[in-house]
Amino acid sequence: MAKRDLHLTRNIGIMAHIDAGKTTTSERILYFTGLTHKIGEVHDGAATMDWMAQEQERGITITSAATTTFWGWNGNKYKINLIDTPGHVDFTAEVERSLRVLDGAVATYCAVGGVQPQSETVWRQADKYNVPRIGYVNKMDRSGANFYEVVRQMREMLGANPCPVVIPVGAEEHFKGVVDLIKMKAIIWNDETMGTEYAEEEIPAELVEEANEWRDKMLETAANFDDALMEKYFEDPSSVTDEEIISALRKGTVAMEVTPMFCGSSFKNKGVQTLLDYICAFLPSPLDTPNVTGTNPVTKEEVERQPDESDKTAALAFKIATDPYVGRLTFIRVYSGKVVAGSYVYNSRSGKKERISRLFQMHSNHQNPVEEICAGDIGAVVGLKDIHTGDTLCDEEAPIILESMDFPDPVIGIAVEPKTQKDLDKLSVGLAKLAEEDPTFTVRTDEQSGQTVISGMGELHLDIIIDRLKREFKVECNQGKPQVNYKEAITRTVNLREVYKKQSGGRGKFADIIVEVGPKDEDFKENGLQFVDEVKGGNVPKEFIPSVQKGFTSAMQNGVLGGFPMDSMKVRLIDGSFHPVDSDQLSFEICALQAYKHACSQAKPVLMEPIMKLEVVTPEENMGDVISDLNKRRGQVEGMDTSRSGARVVKAMVPLGEMFGYVTALRTITSGRATSTMTYDHHAPVTSNIARDVLQEVGGRVDLV
Repeated sequence: MAKRDLHLTRNIGIMAHIDAGKTTTSERILYFTGLTHKIGEVHDGAATMDWMAQEQERGITITSAATTTFWGWNGNKYKINLIDTPGHVDFTAEVERSLRVLDGAVATYCAVGGVQPQSETVWRQADKYNVPRIGYVNKMDRSGANFYEVVRQMREMLGANPCPVVIPVGAEEHFKGVVDLIKMKAIIWNDETMGTEYAEEEIPAELVEEANEWRDKMLETAANFDDALMEKYFEDPSSVTDEEIISALRKGTVAMEVTPMFCGSSFKNKGVQTLLDYICAFLPSPLDTPNVTGTNPVTKEEVERQPDESDKTAALAFKIATDPYVGRLTFIRVYSGKVVAGSYVYNSRSGKKERISRLFQMHSNHQNPVEEICAGDIGAVVGLKDIHTGDTLCDEEAPIILESMDFPDPVIGIAVEPKTQKDLDKLSVGLAKLAEEDPTFTVRTDEQSGQTVISGMGELHLDIIIDRLKREFKVECNQGKPQVNYKEAITRTVNLREVYKKQSGGRGKFADIIVEVGPKDEDFKENGLQFVDEVKGGNVPKEFIPSVQKGFTSAMQNGVLGGFPMDSMKVRLIDGSFHPVDSDQLSFEICALQAYKHACSQAKPVLMEPIMKLEVVTPEENMGDVISDLNKRRGQVEGMDTSRSGARVVKAMVPLGEMFGYVTALRTITSGRATSTMTYDHHAPVTSNIARDVLQEVGGRVDLV
């Protein structure tokens, strides 16, 4: 039974850029599958999936909401676990962790805006986690809508292989329905019944030729994935059956070699039923994806788990949320075995056993209790004490660590303090809970000023955090001005001998190391410390070498210029000496800390600032003003294109430090007609005069610049 059911399970997400209509599409899916009896609208603040007060007020998605629903297709009842993800780049962690646990995704585009910078970001994230996807071009009823142009942009800008399976009947205000190229029928929605009823009709005469042309292209694409279909296609294309086309396109989709394309207008309820049918037809079930692989924490060997209830349990905690009624909710995807309410699971990161008190199937922020969550399913757990995003839950006798998620570092920070002293404890509890939920949000205490500094992915991100503190934890905050998260780097290699000696009655301390400290090798891809041990003849005993490495690793948290973290460096431990009585691990660790400070001061340290990739869509007449404003902000314009609606698209790289309040400034320059999107790109060195200003502000070492 379970085996058969898994074939009918779809774990999918809706991913797209801002305002492509992800949440509206999710709401229609819930409505047409019978899960809700009233359509929730984003602009009314009544969307089921946008349940947070801030989401309803701002009309944006902040957290990814999960829900389970059912849809009948081809005589079978399919179970769909749906996750609606945010589009704002500030909440990129939500998209990242959702894609990590999904089997398939619906990439949604606006028929007018087409492929946007954020569409490229989510497309790359889906590539990274090997998530097959189908494309859905929404908002076909808007003026300027062009389905074929979006298909072209996907091919050129994303390097995708889009294959239209439907083509639109009419466009803009005349958009009536779609032609299904597999059935070769027109599906026309009835406006009077708000799209709940539709009819299959013959293809309108004016579209027959176009439909035949696109069907031929679709068959040609499908033939690449099925040899028998290829033979039929060359001999007699009319003998190809619908099932053969679906089967071949499904193979191509699951192999991530083709993206079937659909279109509709979710707001006008057109196209959603067709989309649901083809989600069931083309996107993979947990059985179609490769067996999940992980590492055995004891033997360090690679192990595999099958999507089967009878296999050993392996589940990934991909999100942690705080619910006012049930406490801490941990969202999990079960890859193998099953998780049962009341049982114990083993956390392979902490090495502890935890009891699962209750299990839920989620419907946005409502929970339906269940007894067990089986392989291939997504649900939520209550009762886990020591859990982090990315932890693996498994059987104690068969431990496994599944590949976790990596999140970008925060780029902007602000100092916060409670308005009243009595709220101090409430603030620290609230911040700790929020940091637990969101891996891109960090809290630290500034050593020099003693202030609490919170850091995140952008101004909007921190804005929402402050708002949540006020609403959920009842803490009013004063906040400082935003600060950029700088980093430090060294630019040249230095050789150094460091001796650490301390003599005070009795046993002393002694360590002596000779090191070469410099930038990491270009082929060393990871950030962090590249440590090379070249000690010969036991001059530094083996047991002290990890202490030297530990000393350098911990020292990298604070650079020599302004105490900013150092992202990467290379240390070669060449030689040294020790004292048979006075040397111990702590001596070598302290010696490494001192060597780091002295070497980095001589290795021409530089300050690095975050550089953002900016895209501004502006009317032609404002372009000069936009570019001159970017030049003032130390921006480098990298290119200018013309968008479909005749506006100009300016692409630039700009330092984050110059971009605070940019949205307001842009509105002023262009009388509110321009829009911008900004994503973090990389850190780059700052010019010496700006570095001096920054270091003076934080009380750093100006003399080293």
